[in-house]
Amino acid sequence: MPAVWTGGALPAVILVWDALTGALGANPVQRATLQSGLLTLALLLLSLACTPLRLLTGWTWPARIRRALGLLAFGYGTLHFLIYLYDHGFTLAVMQEDVLERPFVTAGFLALLLLLPLALTSTPASVRRLGFRTWTRLHRLAYASAALGALHYFWGVKQDRTAPLVWAAVLLGLLLLRWYRPSRPMS
Repeated sequence: MPAVWTGGALPAVILVWDALTGALGANPVQRATLQSGLLTLALLLLSLACTPLRLLTGWTWPARIRRALGLLAFGYGTLHFLIYLYDHGFTLAVMQEDVLERPFVTAGFLALLLLLPLALTSTPASVRRLGFRTWTRLHRLAYASAALGALHYFWGVKQDRTAPLVWAAVLLGLLLLRWYRPSRPMS
């Protein structure tokens, strides 16, 4: 588990280092926004890949790292949002206007909002308090958040939309694998 947290935090350390050393290029805010957004989506999809991987292979280790991946996704999503707020002078009125008038901002904001209850209920105590069934249903919001994140990325790209479509295809594949149930041999 420490390897997941270390590996997950490394891109943030590199991003901060690049920001401090001026290595983010001509438009540092845009680059930091894009990197944090892509990391959010990648980590969220990796967390969603844990269950299909377990179902297809029988491995148990993916379930042990799923929570860390989800929390890292929430962390990078929060960083992505904070960079957006920084770029808009931390003006909540401007953010509110953006959320209400720009669909791609609305999708991203909703994606982050859906991750919030998942992060807050990611502890074993939350599973006991909510009950496993309720907790499981709640955590299916991760799929809706990922779909909104992919839509946010698609709408945010101005020209070549190949990359957002690839991310959306990966999500669709994970959804299909999630509901795939391999037949078990009879004993």
